[in-house]
Amino acid sequence: MEFGFGVPTRGPLSAPATMAALAAKGEELGFGFVNVSDHLVIPRNIDSIYPYNESGEFAGGDSGECLDQLTTLAFLAGNTSKVKLLSSVMVLPHRPPVLTAKMLATIDVLSSGRLILGCGVGWMREEFEALGAEPFDERGAVGSEYIRIFKELWTSDGPSFDGKYASFSDVSFAPKPVQKPHPPIWVGGESPPALRRAALLGDAWYPIGTNPAFPVGTLEQYSQYADRVRDYAQRGGRDPAELDFAYSANWFDDTAAQTGSDGNRRSFTGIPEQIAGDIKAHEEVGIKHLVFSFQSATTEEMTGRLERFAERVMPLAG
Repeated sequence: MEFGFGVPTRGPLSAPATMAALAAKGEELGFGFVNVSDHLVIPRNIDSIYPYNESGEFAGGDSGECLDQLTTLAFLAGNTSKVKLLSSVMVLPHRPPVLTAKMLATIDVLSSGRLILGCGVGWMREEFEALGAEPFDERGAVGSEYIRIFKELWTSDGPSFDGKYASFSDVSFAPKPVQKPHPPIWVGGESPPALRRAALLGDAWYPIGTNPAFPVGTLEQYSQYADRVRDYAQRGGRDPAELDFAYSANWFDDTAAQTGSDGNRRSFTGIPEQIAGDIKAHEEVGIKHLVFSFQSATTEEMTGRLERFAERVMPLAG
């Protein structure tokens, strides 16, 4: 199992020296990847429902602070040497596709092939409108087309594309990403269209386990959804065995066991032995990458949580 954690893009822990130190500490402790979230501008009034908690309120909207994801990943690339760099997740329609393909390829080149493109289609209509992005209601079609554009630019010697949202031909695109055929594409989202997008266009399915509308918060729920992804892949002409599976369990708690929606102990909470057992159980259903939240109020607290996980849980999880 490969483990990852997020570096904050707002608040005191997003200071450059702190971000660099946290990423370097994670690398030193044996974490496989570090991830960065994606917002570009935070509208002052948000009516859109945040999909990953029961209240529907976006906790990051108070200050309006957010560092750009891709620039931050490039910064972290220069302050690490081994840990992979995950966009978690990049909102595909937020940026023009050809420019984005170039930025992502550049990060992969500068990091010597450590980029993982985690991507989704977003949830905040107001941010789309502020950015002048393609229509929010068409974001699924936009996102799927942009992934196809990335692949064309990254793999073709004479890239060309004629789509609804972008067209180009007679261009050179170099340098190509270091990773071949291209950086891994982890498609996020839990809705049926997201599952189909992961199955047909992604290298991995990468959900968050706290979406009340499409719940994948238990091992049983995840397994059922993963089977749907495999079924979509097979019906689309892909070998389901080619698909990878990741999971963001952002409720991780190594201080006390929590109760889940099914009335049982919530996975990834409790003592190290329980958490390690959960990791092994999720690995058995095909999950190879786990993202946990070690978010804390101070650098010292977050560093301590990373160290406890590496020292107490990783050895038990195998």
